[in-house]
Amino acid sequence: MPSLLRIIQLDDSDQRVYDPPAQPGEWAVPGSFSFWDADPESMDGPELQAFAHGFLGTLSFGRGTLVQIAEISAEELEEVTRRLAAYLVEYHGAPDLEAALPAAREEIAFAESLCDHPRDTLLGVERTVEGLNMVESFKTIEAPSEIDHSQVRVWKAVEENAP
Repeated sequence: MPSLLRIIQLDDSDQRVYDPPAQPGEWAVPGSFSFWDADPESMDGPELQAFAHGFLGTLSFGRGTLVQIAEISAEELEEVTRRLAAYLVEYHGAPDLEAALPAAREEIAFAESLCDHPRDTLLGVERTVEGLNMVESFKTIEAPSEIDHSQVRVWKAVEENAP
């Protein structure tokens, strides 16, 4: 069964950072094509965060910071590809679905190529501009195998002077 990237959120920060945010569980692609004509130096806020660290959800077409490698059925994969092609027509100037499908398939194939890790591995992306080139690096995020919960501090007591 093929694998693809799926948006995952470990907290609600994506909801505050991206406009719009991708929803947990939706299939995703890197989506760097969205920034081909962009000038990151003129970006700020959610747009800059989307450029620097966002994966593109293929249902909401919002952004998410982390993705998880998950199995996808061939039927779902084709549905995601067609939805991405329609997005390319509607928002990125592709003349029609027939013209957009090869580009969508290429983006899906690239996303699949990132799935050469065990299922459930988390990935993050970092995009920068060097000269005239956009540079992407993808990082795996591994949870520690054992956590010593006695060393994890959630609260810190602070003395307060009473008035």
